[in-house]
Amino acid sequence: MPTGVGMGYWSERDLPFYYGLARTFPLADHWSSSCLGPTFPNRRFLIAGTAHGLIDDSPCNLLDYPPSGTIFDLLGRYGISWANYHPVPAGTPRLQHYARHRRRMARRRLLSLAGAIPAVAENVQKDLQFTADVFPLGIGRYMAHVHGIDRFFADAASGTLPAFSIVDPDFSDYSGENPQDIRRGESFAAEVITRVMHGRGWPRTLLIWVYDEHGGYYDHVPPPAAPPDDVGGGSLPARTARLRSLVRRLAGQPAAGGGSTGGTRSYDRYGSRVPAVIVSPFARPDHVCTEVFDHTSVLKLVERKRNLPPLTARDAAAASPLSALDLTSPPAFLSPPALPRPALRWGTW
Repeated sequence: MPTGVGMGYWSERDLPFYYGLARTFPLADHWSSSCLGPTFPNRRFLIAGTAHGLIDDSPCNLLDYPPSGTIFDLLGRYGISWANYHPVPAGTPRLQHYARHRRRMARRRLLSLAGAIPAVAENVQKDLQFTADVFPLGIGRYMAHVHGIDRFFADAASGTLPAFSIVDPDFSDYSGENPQDIRRGESFAAEVITRVMHGRGWPRTLLIWVYDEHGGYYDHVPPPAAPPDDVGGGSLPARTARLRSLVRRLAGQPAAGGGSTGGTRSYDRYGSRVPAVIVSPFARPDHVCTEVFDHTSVLKLVERKRNLPPLTARDAAAASPLSALDLTSPPAFLSPPALPRPALRWGTW
């Protein structure tokens, strides 16, 4: 008889930091991923309020840009600072960093063309190093705001973090997604959160720890209905569709029918719930947020804080997680609370 675990969970012994974090700060127990899909579409919702038709993690389908832009464009338009931090090799110069991403962008263009051939498309692997890269056509404008994780630790310590930040792990080793060691993901999250809590900017900080999607793990709560996306799933920009059609003809294959739109998926349902904790000096102790949130709730929070217009109907309709905060009383966590150490120490193996 084959052996294995059909369904299980990680105990406090396995993940002591996560348990302590959720017991201390407000836990959002109905935070859903933004769609019933994988990483790329959900991260697009996080920064743009739309998947813009993307339904998978293939880099072949990333040659597009949402009509209203991203939260990064909106912040830049109003002169509000932002950054996307992610692990990069120590000492990597900015120009070398940018050149590497230009090469990856060129590779994606070739893959987009080759993706018209099914045998090629089936073997394309997920290719992502930081969240802003899910709309790579904006990378030229974004690279001045993309920094290494060492820069994040320095900015957190000195209290010079920008007004809005996204911090990504090394997805190949620290995402916590099966078959990775989830304790390594915990170690990275613990390092980031601890550095923020003990940095000079802590008294005016709000940090949201959240997964982009459920990673295939089980959830007994059915995903609720969601406002439909403005762009139907499977849609591709007309230019990309024409290029693919040309490649199909050159390869001696019939052109795909239906033009450039699929439109059969409307993203009218949220995805499975994901872990989410709101960390701030103003957080309510022993509090559970029961409202339905999703990743566009981050956009709603930023827009409400900065008096910015919504990007799409999704973030316009989203709930903001402000209920996790008590802004009328002295901050309960002005002195950072002591949290359990993670099962593994980050960066020691």
